[in-house]
Amino acid sequence: MEITLEDDSSSSPNFEYKGAHQAFRDRWKGTDDTMCRHSMSFHLHHTLRSEFFASYLYLLEKTPLVKLFPVTCEYIKGEKQFYYRAQQFYEDVPASEEGMMGDFVEISNADLEGSRQFLKRFVVSHKILTSTGPGKAGTHCALDCGSGIGRVTKGVLLPVFVKMEMADMMEHFLLHAHEEYLGDDADRIETYYCYNLQEFTPPKNKYDVIWMQWVACHLTDKDLMNFLIRCKKSLRPNGVIIMKDNMARQGCKLDPIDSSISRHLDIMKIIISKAGLEVLAVEKQEGFPEVIMPVWMIAMK
Repeated sequence: MEITLEDDSSSSPNFEYKGAHQAFRDRWKGTDDTMCRHSMSFHLHHTLRSEFFASYLYLLEKTPLVKLFPVTCEYIKGEKQFYYRAQQFYEDVPASEEGMMGDFVEISNADLEGSRQFLKRFVVSHKILTSTGPGKAGTHCALDCGSGIGRVTKGVLLPVFVKMEMADMMEHFLLHAHEEYLGDDADRIETYYCYNLQEFTPPKNKYDVIWMQWVACHLTDKDLMNFLIRCKKSLRPNGVIIMKDNMARQGCKLDPIDSSISRHLDIMKIIISKAGLEVLAVEKQEGFPEVIMPVWMIAMK
């Protein structure tokens, strides 16, 4: 499921951060015996732990930089189960535009048009191929990550790039793209990669644009950061990475149905920074119903 409805049932700070709080308590509990062996009185130890933990709670709730990654990791719980559930979900998703849009196919045109306009800001016109500098990516080759059947490849990228490559973990999506959905344009797809992105290393120095839509939400913080690092090495001079995804209005929100995690825009920016990338532009997708979680586009280099 690519589109996520808002769910405010878990927006309470107590609910949102209780997992991180408990993890912190558990870590302190493991130090009890060690601290006591070093002649610290029980009373002093208890006071220290209580005071320190109270300070930690304050920081966790008041300082965004402290709470970001513990919250995300707590929501995801076991990485293997997180990825396994997503794999199981997409095995039952039909290879169609309706399947790609999670029953919100009526907003597909608005989505594609928003993406086309955003992309224009970062690629060189076909007639001005001598331009250089930031935000002046060429139009030789692009990679569509989490491509599905190629909805974005067909509607946004193929009209701009000479050739394309597509990556998705579901083989039946890629087969449908090649055999039916892309039609004659399938001849311009140089390679289909059937990989989970956490295990995928794109070829180096190959792409003018790497497009990631509704797929970053299926990676843990660590795996997303590492994948962005690998993507950075895959860019040609002046190349850009464009991410388009659901962004939570607060903290992080787990969708247990398709096993995806929606992060606040500030959280995503920090992961991008940790990957050594610079944000070039951020833009909200317009024209979507209010009931849908906000979708943002981020360009980076």
